[in-house]
Amino acid sequence: MTGAGDGFLAVDSGGSGLRVVVGSVAGGARAGRESREPVRTGERGIDPGHFMERLTPLIRAAVSEAGVTGLDTAVIGAAGLATLGDALRADLPSALGSEFGVRTVALVADAVTAYTGALGLRPGAVVAGGTGLIAIGTDLRRWRRADGWGHLLGDCGGGAWIGRAGLEAALRAHDGRPDGSARLLARAEEMFGSARELPGKLYPRTDRPAVLASFAPRVAECAGHDTVAAGILRSAATHLADSAAAVCPSGGEPRVALTGGLFQLGDALLVPLEKELAERLPHARRVTPEGDPLHGSVRIATGLATGSLTLPGDAAMLHVVSTGREDPLRKTADQF
Repeated sequence: MTGAGDGFLAVDSGGSGLRVVVGSVAGGARAGRESREPVRTGERGIDPGHFMERLTPLIRAAVSEAGVTGLDTAVIGAAGLATLGDALRADLPSALGSEFGVRTVALVADAVTAYTGALGLRPGAVVAGGTGLIAIGTDLRRWRRADGWGHLLGDCGGGAWIGRAGLEAALRAHDGRPDGSARLLARAEEMFGSARELPGKLYPRTDRPAVLASFAPRVAECAGHDTVAAGILRSAATHLADSAAAVCPSGGEPRVALTGGLFQLGDALLVPLEKELAERLPHARRVTPEGDPLHGSVRIATGLATGSLTLPGDAAMLHVVSTGREDPLRKTADQF
């Protein structure tokens, strides 16, 4: 497929695989496809060759179903883009241009697509929580981010952080040390077997963050009857509010949204978090997310195609490459 049309491509790439939407800026049919295989990372970071290998059949199927005449604009939302995206930024735009005739490609961090899906093109802050944790905010002049440093250096208050704290409390109870939780110890041994064997089962795993996060729901379940578990979730709420306050615009009435599976842990986390947010950000308006990261990619794609995108550009977070015309974000960035 070559030649430009009025079609757009929106992609959400993360640890669970790829999701794709193809549609026309003018309206009409849209089509989506999904792959459960995540894109590989290697010495160069996110592997652009493997990305195209996984993406191409999804695009072809979606283009055929949507009936678009060609793809003019593509937005690629990718987890890890800020720190692992150099090869992707270097190689993917030309590959999409050669294969599909795409003229404008935006490489976008998943935190930005999560923000745009939740709040649209408005000032505010979004806390995205799952296994990890990142907060991102903008006043529409520049982006601010907090945390997202991974389970060894940060992601404070995220699923892996909560799960690790719960397992630590379980092992304290096993040892007879203060601040342990017999209830969490029982839950840990139900999930993982003998506490003595836990380090050997956990440390060699390459998916340690996910394993740690798998214990977070057990912490939440215990919180109503266990002061240690409840204290862990209150501490998590404090960390989440810290990150939200670090990125939220200080003026006006910015919107604040929470997005991601972390917030399905329920009231044991949400009640203290709402209290913290109200105290830290009294000028902000709490809202329900309007959509998910794939919805954010669609919004950015249609905004680029119509010239209505008001989000600030950023070399690591929102990088746009155009062939044969001016970078639309370079122009708008000068106006902010």
